[in-house]
Amino acid sequence: MATTDSIPLRTLGNSDLQLTPIGFGAWAIGGGDWAYAWGSQDDSESIAAIHRALDLGVNWIDTAAIYGLGHSEEVVGRAVKTASRKPLVFTKCSMRWHDDRSIYNSLKAASVAEELEASLRRLGVETIDLYQIHWPNPDPEIEEAWEALTRLREQGKIRWIGVSNFNVEQMTRIQKIAPITSLQPPYSMLRPAIEAQILPFVQANGIGVINYSPMVSGLLTGKMTAERVAAMPTDDWRRKAVEFNEPRLSRNLRLVGLLREIGSGHSVSPGVVAVAWTLHHPAVTAAIVGGRSANQVEQMAPALQFRLSEGEYAQINSFLASNPV
Repeated sequence: MATTDSIPLRTLGNSDLQLTPIGFGAWAIGGGDWAYAWGSQDDSESIAAIHRALDLGVNWIDTAAIYGLGHSEEVVGRAVKTASRKPLVFTKCSMRWHDDRSIYNSLKAASVAEELEASLRRLGVETIDLYQIHWPNPDPEIEEAWEALTRLREQGKIRWIGVSNFNVEQMTRIQKIAPITSLQPPYSMLRPAIEAQILPFVQANGIGVINYSPMVSGLLTGKMTAERVAAMPTDDWRRKAVEFNEPRLSRNLRLVGLLREIGSGHSVSPGVVAVAWTLHHPAVTAAIVGGRSANQVEQMAPALQFRLSEGEYAQINSFLASNPV
C-alpha cells in the first residue's frame, strides 16, 4: 500500500489510480433548483471546501454531469484550476436534462460521447481520470454505452472506466466487452444490501469500490436532529427519504448516539465513525464524503486516517441487529 504525506493510498481495481481513503463528493455543491438538490449553495464556499480538502491531503473528487445540471462540474473545474494540488477527477454520464430542467436517461453511444465532451469542457480538462455510467438506465443500452466508453478511452479522453449502481447481472454482461475498473454503490450501516452479492462479486473480479453516502446524506454526521430534519428546505430531496422519516428516523438518531460514544474516545465525530465502518469492509477501496464548506471538510478530515477496531465494528453491528426497522 503506497502512502503520501502519511495518508495510506489504495489502488482502485485494475487501474493505476492511487486513492486516499476518502474523496470529495460534489453532489451537494451542484446547488438548488433541480430534482435531487440539497438546497441552495454558495459557489465560493464550494470552492473553498474543495481547496481545503486538497490541502488536507484528499487526492480525488467525484462529481457527475447531472449534479446541478452541469453546475457541479463547472464549480469543480474552477476549483481545480486554482488549487495548489491537482486531484484526480471522476465524473459520470447517463442522466441528462431538457431545457425545462426535467431529467431523462440515455446510454446511446452518441449521447455518451456528447456527454463526455460537455463534461470535459465544464471541468476544463483534456482527460477524465475515471468516467462512470451513473445508472444502468435504460438497461437494454448498457452494452452500447460500455462499448462507446471503451472507444473513447482508446482515444485518450478517459483514463479508466467504471459503473455506478449496477447489479451483478449487469456487471457480468458488460465485462464481456471490457474490464470494469470500479463500481460506485450506495453503502452504509443503514444501507448494507450490497454485502450479500455485489461485494463478493467485485472482490472475485478485481473491481474497485468507491461507495457513496457512507453517512447517509448527512444523517449520520452527528449534526442531524428531528428538528433540523423538519426544518429542511422544501427543495431538499432528503425530506422524502425513508431514513429521514419515522419510524426510522428515531432509530437512526439513537444509532448516531452510539457512533458519538465510540468517536468520543478517539476525538472524532459520529460521521467519521460512519465512514470508517464502510472502509472496514475489505472490498471497499475508498469512500465519497461530501462537503459544503471548508469547516465541514475539516471536521471529516480525520476519516483519512481513523479506523475502527474489531470490537467497535462488532458493537455497531450488534446495535443494528438488535434494532431492526
